Amino acid sequence: MLSGASPRIIATLDKLDSVEWFRRVGDKDQSNVDFVESWTEAIQHCASGDWESLTMEAANQLRERIFEVNKERLNKWNEIRDVVKPFSDALVSDKIGSVTQSKKLPQVFADCVRWDIFHLCMEAEYSDIVKPGFFASLSYYYVSGHFPCGFSGDFPNGRFVIY
Repeated sequence: MLSGASPRIIATLDKLDSVEWFRRVGDKDQSNVDFVESWTEAIQHCASGDWESLTMEAANQLRERIFEVNKERLNKWNEIRDVVKPFSDALVSDKIGSVTQSKKLPQVFADCVRWDIFHLCMEAEYSDIVKPGFFASLSYYYVSGHFPCGFSGDFPNGRFVIY
């Protein structure tokens, strides 16, 4: 049990734990997205400065929205992080282990997934005061068996890039 974690975070991690990640990579079974054709392309996208900037901006905007609504709750961010991060990191390690090994994926892959899942948990934690957004959108693709790895077009009017 995640001692100190909210039921929203526990439910989020349980949902992610209940499915096999990356089981549908290569399948073109989604609409309104752009697809990459290989792990090599997916890694190029997730390692790009554009994707890093977009995910960083999404995390910053989450904190800004929380601050605007309830500064005291934002002040608990680090305390919540210290509880949640070991669990989100452990889940990510478990879920990416076999694909990382079998496909010989670089560290940037693990770093991107850890960032996404941690911030998804933080969106869940604060969902009672700010609407989940960017990272909840990414989680849809993880749960669907894909790897969200980029964005094409101008955010928010473009499309996610997935493998």
